[in-house]
Amino acid sequence: MTAVPIAASRRIAHRPRGEGKDDVGFSQNRRRPTRRAGDRRNEAVLHTDGRLLLVHLTSAEISDSAGAQAILDGIRKRWPWLKHLFADGAYDRLKLMDKAAYLDFVIEIIRRSDDQKGFEVLPRRWVVERTFGWMTRWRRLVRDYEQRIDVSHAMILVAMGGNLLRRTAHP
Repeated sequence: MTAVPIAASRRIAHRPRGEGKDDVGFSQNRRRPTRRAGDRRNEAVLHTDGRLLLVHLTSAEISDSAGAQAILDGIRKRWPWLKHLFADGAYDRLKLMDKAAYLDFVIEIIRRSDDQKGFEVLPRRWVVERTFGWMTRWRRLVRDYEQRIDVSHAMILVAMGGNLLRRTAHP
C-alpha cells in the first residue's frame, strides 16, 4: 500500500485589474483585493516520490475539501489498492472524511504546530511543494495564461511528463 499526498494550490490569473468583467474588485476594508472569477485551483494527487498521479482543475471559489471530494472517486477507480492518503490541514472537513471512509481511504492530516514560529518543514508537505516547484519551472505554468481549463490541464500534464522523462534519463 503506497501512501499518497493530496495537494492544492491556487494559481492566479495574470490579468491587470479593470480588464474584462471577471474582476470582483476590493473587499470592504480596501486592504486586499478579493478573488477574481478567472482564478483557478488545481487539486493534485502525487505519489510519495513526487510523480503526478491525478490533477483536477476547478475555479478558485471551490473549497479545498470540495475539490478533494471530486478526485477521491478518480483515485479509487484508477488505483483501487491505495488506502492511505496524506493531506494538508485545509482538508480536515467532515464531509470529506465521511466520503473517504465510505471509499475505504485513511486520510492522515498533516498540521503545523500552534507554537511554530517562522518556517518549518512539515512531513510529506515538502513533496507537494517540490512538485509544484517543478511545475512552475515550465514557463507557461508560472502564470495562468490559458483561457480554457482543459488547455491548462494539458500543460500541467506536459510539464510533469517532461519532468518524468528528465528524471528517468538522468537519475
